[in-house]
Amino acid sequence: MNYRAYMFVFFLPLLLQAEKPNLLLLKVYKDQNITGWVMSEKLDGIRAYWDGTYLIIRGGKKIYAPQWFTKNYPPFEIDGELWSKRGDVENISSIVRDKNLSEHGREIKHYIFEVPNAQGGLIKRLEKVKPYEGKTIKITKKIPIKDKMHLKHFLEEIEAKGREGSVARDPKSPYINKRTSKALKVRTFLYAECKVLGYTKGKGKYIDVTRAIKCQLDNGAQFKIGTGLSDKEKHTPPKVGETVTFSYHTLTKYGKPRFPVFLRG
Repeated sequence: MNYRAYMFVFFLPLLLQAEKPNLLLLKVYKDQNITGWVMSEKLDGIRAYWDGTYLIIRGGKKIYAPQWFTKNYPPFEIDGELWSKRGDVENISSIVRDKNLSEHGREIKHYIFEVPNAQGGLIKRLEKVKPYEGKTIKITKKIPIKDKMHLKHFLEEIEAKGREGSVARDPKSPYINKRTSKALKVRTFLYAECKVLGYTKGKGKYIDVTRAIKCQLDNGAQFKIGTGLSDKEKHTPPKVGETVTFSYHTLTKYGKPRFPVFLRG
């Protein structure tokens, strides 16, 4: 069981399905002009949305966190990541395996990066959370981006510490409850080619639309690419047997690409 699953054991003695929240989702940075935006480290924890009453994971299940954890939460929506610190996987795993709450459990914080449906730009929205910031709630630090080189150096510093990457946001953009080009995940990508094996199709009225391409690497590893396909490519994807180029972040221990993004046929 990985540390995320352990965290569920710790925080979630009971899970009930709630309405799946419509949240802001990131697109991938592709050398866009981000001067004047803000950046922050991309925390690799458990995404947790507070609807004003309950903590809910992205898939729509309620998180029954300890009462002390949420007692000072605001009466409005906030969105963030349950996290402790970099390279703290073993410690988090130890904490969440313990069904009896200990003081070590208080190391896990809720790092807030959004206030869903609030008015104004990003910084104004986050200011609404400041009165509630304390032992549990933390606001993610936003650093103004000077230029692309500034973003590049920040990413290098983050990745040198073994972290996943960074996030770039347009601070002037209003809240958007779907995947948006105003919020971008930034990583150092590698490039490779793979052979098309087939496709994953949509359902219902999207039955003729390609949702992902099934691919295979030279090492035999099979995987799917669903990100990066244009509308044209979703309706007319590369043919089975063709070689396509994609980018990715790293390889898993099974030799499969993490976060593959389609580039071209």
